[in-house]
Amino acid sequence: MTTTVNPVALNLRAIWGRAYVRIVGANREPSWIFFDGILPLLGIAAYVFIYEGFFSAVPTAETRAAVNALVGFVVLGGVMIAFWMNVLWSMASQLYWEKEMGNLQLYMMAPMSRMALLGGMAIGGVFMTSVRALVTLVAGVYVFGVHFQLANPLLLVGVFFVTLIALYGMGMLFASLYLVWGREAYHMSSLLEEPIFLVSGFYFPIGAFGSPNFAPWGRALLVGGSIIPATLGLDALRQLLFPASPQNFVFLEVQTELLILVGLAIVFFFLARYSLRYMELLARRDGRLTTRHQ
Repeated sequence: MTTTVNPVALNLRAIWGRAYVRIVGANREPSWIFFDGILPLLGIAAYVFIYEGFFSAVPTAETRAAVNALVGFVVLGGVMIAFWMNVLWSMASQLYWEKEMGNLQLYMMAPMSRMALLGGMAIGGVFMTSVRALVTLVAGVYVFGVHFQLANPLLLVGVFFVTLIALYGMGMLFASLYLVWGREAYHMSSLLEEPIFLVSGFYFPIGAFGSPNFAPWGRALLVGGSIIPATLGLDALRQLLFPASPQNFVFLEVQTELLILVGLAIVFFFLARYSLRYMELLARRDGRLTTRHQ
């Protein structure tokens, strides 16, 4: 006698199984929270001191407002860095690491959708990283004295979650691509880390690339960096939380960036499905999960 399993219930259980590891298991070691939440504040503090030095040099009301915006930009960048690092290391490289540990075969044989597997990783990663990001945000308010001006909370929440959906959609795409590429996954993650910090404007307003000092290659960086959801998401969040910041800090209008982010989320989702199917095709046709034998 065979038992029919509801595929929806099966995939939901798979999602929870992969999310549980990141929601519960990753927080069982308190030292991880310290290293992931407190130590990154040192890098943020370095940029905060640099921007505070601008006010010390020219102590005017206009400079104080600009410095507050710049410090707030750095704090928000630190929040987004936590999510980007989770996407790059705990999402994109995860399937490759699972293959190295011998667990990937079990995932491929399990009667579940591979999107459910990655979806659970994304949900758990959002929760796990939110705890670390909250530490950065609280430090920005109480340690660095950042003053936010929240005018449209619904739009802010919408931009934030659409950015995360697009960001983790990119992580799903990278997860299968890294696996297909093979050993280059680790090196690709290391290669992309610092350049993304630059073109996404984690520590400075991305609109600065549009100034005459950076033309014409600065605008090329703006367009290229917009492929990364964190770039547009950060710019939109900064506009919503610091509406009085100088206009040369701004890249695009918030509504335009939100529409682009929705489009990126849809594109990354379908590309991730296609890449996962290609990965399964390699496994069934050639008995391997990389583009060449290793």
